[in-house]
Amino acid sequence: MPEPAEKTSNGPLGHYPGEERFFAVHNENVQWHPSPLLPAEVRLAVLVGDPAEPAPYLTRVKVPSGVKIPPHKHPEDRIYTVMSGVFYIGLGETFDEAKLMAFAPGSVVVLPGGQAHFHWAKSGEYITQIAAVGPIGSVYLNPKDDPRKSAH
Repeated sequence: MPEPAEKTSNGPLGHYPGEERFFAVHNENVQWHPSPLLPAEVRLAVLVGDPAEPAPYLTRVKVPSGVKIPPHKHPEDRIYTVMSGVFYIGLGETFDEAKLMAFAPGSVVVLPGGQAHFHWAKSGEYITQIAAVGPIGSVYLNPKDDPRKSAH
């Protein structure tokens, strides 16, 4: 019988860095924090990995009702899973309500890196879960929209 493939930190049979043991994240233990990449009202929770590293990560983003996230791009490919609320996303370099698409809880949205898009919590708060390979990044198409330019 052939030897099993050697495990590496990021190989197909390996582990997320630092995650070589079983653990679970219960919803009531999710820790929400502001992020310099997002508007001040939005919260981010890191569930698995370190988004700053060139490795897989899993985060959640909670966007309060009415908050708009202006057009921006991410260098990394992302997979969004809608956890709660309705996730509105539009594609394009300008915020255009007519381009918004609505996704209900349980929906999965694949967003390629470099795709200009925008969000709006149009019908209430929503939470999405994002799986990607870091490092995380955001480039706002209008530099004035970049939250890093204002105090958090």
